[in-house]
Amino acid sequence: MKPVLALVGRPNVGKSTLFNRLTKTRDAIVADFAGLTRDRHYGNGKLGKYEYIVIDTGGFEPDASAGIYKEMAKQTRQAVAEADVVIFVVDARAGVSAQDHDIANYLRRLGKPCVMVANKAEGMVAGSQLVEFYELGFGEVLAVSAAHGQGIRELLDRALLPLQPGEDEIQEAEQPGVIKLAVAGRPNVGKSTLINVWLGEERLVAFDLPGTTRDAISVPFERNGQKFELIDTAGLRRRGKIFEAIEKFSVVKTLQAIESAHVVLLLIDATQGVTDQDAHIAGYILENGRAVVLAVNKWDAVDDYQRELVKRSVETRLPFLKFANMHFISAQKRQGLGPLWASIAQAYKAATCKMSTPVLTRLLLEAVQFQSPQRSGMFRPKLRYAHQGGMNPPVIVIHGNSLEHVTDAYKRFLEGRFRKEFDLVGTPLRIEMKTSSNPFADKVA
Repeated sequence: MKPVLALVGRPNVGKSTLFNRLTKTRDAIVADFAGLTRDRHYGNGKLGKYEYIVIDTGGFEPDASAGIYKEMAKQTRQAVAEADVVIFVVDARAGVSAQDHDIANYLRRLGKPCVMVANKAEGMVAGSQLVEFYELGFGEVLAVSAAHGQGIRELLDRALLPLQPGEDEIQEAEQPGVIKLAVAGRPNVGKSTLINVWLGEERLVAFDLPGTTRDAISVPFERNGQKFELIDTAGLRRRGKIFEAIEKFSVVKTLQAIESAHVVLLLIDATQGVTDQDAHIAGYILENGRAVVLAVNKWDAVDDYQRELVKRSVETRLPFLKFANMHFISAQKRQGLGPLWASIAQAYKAATCKMSTPVLTRLLLEAVQFQSPQRSGMFRPKLRYAHQGGMNPPVIVIHGNSLEHVTDAYKRFLEGRFRKEFDLVGTPLRIEMKTSSNPFADKVA
């Protein structure tokens, strides 16, 4: 699973700027005043072949006891709990403050791996001007400039290299023949209840409190000879008779479970319809190319009018998941659960489908004969042949000339033809265009 880095520090030290630099995006809002970030913000980053998740947090005041700062402190504590490494960000130009000492004391008590970063250090000499930060007790201080990109590679090397899995761990994680099924969705949507029903026992703690599950819990399961690994992404932890309730479900565990799964069962609450959080989770599933099955839970708790509203909300808010089968179920009353397995098996089969080059090329040429791609200026794209470029999700690579001019609408047209031929239900399909190079481009007439 991807390692997780949490950015922690007092307000206005440049955490969001550093987040944007590490994720190579502009997702975090950045402005030159304190307290702009309040909630946790998640993003993906990549260093060579190593991928990671970054969590941006608001200004941290560990001792805050009231108001918005108390809520921001809760968000930061949750981010630190989810992280593999904490990046403690300080302001190189402002120097050490009393708030830095409070944060340092909190992080030292946790004993979690921590890298100290002095931001806004452009033009400064690390050895002499940053010496005061050593009193915080985290060893070497890395001088970086998030705004200018200075020291970012060294920071990532320091944070990520100790977290890379060894060969033994990689081999141990690979279990051929086992379908990894992640059950994802918002808190309190019925994920743990559904898995308990499948298992026929109270294997997972389920009760009416959102965020009961903290970690992504894996449970081996076998059905009709097929082995599964069920992953409850939402969060429960039971120690004896004591329930540990978490104020927000663990986003990181959900993201990691989605990435490691073959198929994701996305649960939606019929009593609330499709929310922004549902759409975000669905978008992350699509972004990672996971096969997906939609299930609307608590279907028995709504009337006909509400059912129509739910169906309409799925159509309007999740149009990018039209390829997925949708089921209406009640986990608590065990209604509608049988057909789910057929859709899960169909989605897995589609995601791991093998498509032969002759068949793909024949389908491509037939599609071009039926409808040619739109001309762009003097050029009309020429699609010559196709082959499979990957599985889970399936990738089809098309070769030809001037393919950069192929429109998105035409790609959707081709996708429809391929899906129909290979029965690709429940999985995203990616089409890549590769234009042949002109052998005479470098020659002068």
